[in-house]
Amino acid sequence: MLAAMPPTPPSTPERDEARKRDRGDACPGALRLHAADDGRLARLRLPAGRLTAHQVETLAAAAETLGDGRISLTSRGNAELRGLAEECGAELAALLAEAGLLPSPTHERVRNIVASPAAGLDGLGGPEVQLWARELDALLCAEPWAAALSGRFLFVLDDGRADVAGLGGDVTLVAVEPSTAPDPGAAQEPSVTQEPGAARLYVGGRAWRVAGADAPRAALAAAEAFLDAARTAGTGAWRVRELPEGCAPDVAGALDRAGIAAEPVTAADSLLVYGPPLTPGPLGPTSLYVLAPLGRLTAAQLRALLPAEEVRLTPWRGAVVVGAGPSEDRLAALDSHGLITHPVSPWAGVSACTGRPGCAKSLADVRADAAPGSTRGLPVHYSGCERRCGHPHGTWVDVVATADGAYLVDGAPTPRTALPDAVTTARTTR
Repeated sequence: MLAAMPPTPPSTPERDEARKRDRGDACPGALRLHAADDGRLARLRLPAGRLTAHQVETLAAAAETLGDGRISLTSRGNAELRGLAEECGAELAALLAEAGLLPSPTHERVRNIVASPAAGLDGLGGPEVQLWARELDALLCAEPWAAALSGRFLFVLDDGRADVAGLGGDVTLVAVEPSTAPDPGAAQEPSVTQEPGAARLYVGGRAWRVAGADAPRAALAAAEAFLDAARTAGTGAWRVRELPEGCAPDVAGALDRAGIAAEPVTAADSLLVYGPPLTPGPLGPTSLYVLAPLGRLTAAQLRALLPAEEVRLTPWRGAVVVGAGPSEDRLAALDSHGLITHPVSPWAGVSACTGRPGCAKSLADVRADAAPGSTRGLPVHYSGCERRCGHPHGTWVDVVATADGAYLVDGAPTPRTALPDAVTTARTTR
């Protein structure tokens, strides 16, 4: 069992969150396309990263016929299409709707749900979080008020292995084993600790236990409590951490109004447990996991994941192939397509922002300059500017382009030609 611990500080300070926002959320979606230097960008929310085989084919076809032929995977297990023509919005929407990827035009940007992608496949953790993700998505899309959530508001559903718990969710559910003894000081009637498939609900540094059957509704109630708090604060907060001091969401009240029995968790037990991400390779008897090089798949690489019962995109820019058959044979085939299939690959854990020429703010073509280093260690993220878009959570090697054509590697000025050695050292010595 992993020990509870506070978040690992990032290798560079994160940007301060805005305390007061004076504009609406402009986060792109599948219908709200973003203008970039390489064309329009569409971001598709995929709750739990889940794609059916038909949806995989649809996404690959959309990338080829409407975009630049590639699919970018995000740090929330979503997908982006780039290089879209300005006038393709209606055609793209029709394709996505036909494939079931656009269940609610009014809510498509708020379907940010990350779930443990190996849940139910390898015998670790509880399998129910994938079902929670589907139920929560349906609940979100059915509530008119939920459309007011920011496109950046994040639900995280962890199956107990702690792989996604540390991804900075605004509302986090963690599956827990039923306890054999009540917590000291916790409410004893009604008890939810004896329910099979119980969950802990984490919001704003506090936690409550709820029955597993109530977990999706509890997450929805917590999101509504956030919106109430944000309206009261009047600061335009998009995330729970942006709420000013003294304006914490009344999660307990929201759970009570929703008729959900909940037990508060003591402060000492309210720290989230953080575990490692999945590593590429076989996953249980009939599934496998691969990573996309620098977080981007060609349409051909996406199709190579088939046949499969389903594909789950992950927040580490990879894909779980469910029902892949004999893993070693499939891994060899996917390796031939240029996918990362082994945990010792130096490219495992290496990511990059869009960079030039796609992003006007970028100071370099970071994807062309990216070097993994000669050995694998800490994750590495290449950023074209100080915004560090798409960086991983926790500790990583921070490589940022500078205006003079060089880079900063964890703050140290580094010529482009010296990146491989500098990144190797940084990955293995911290």
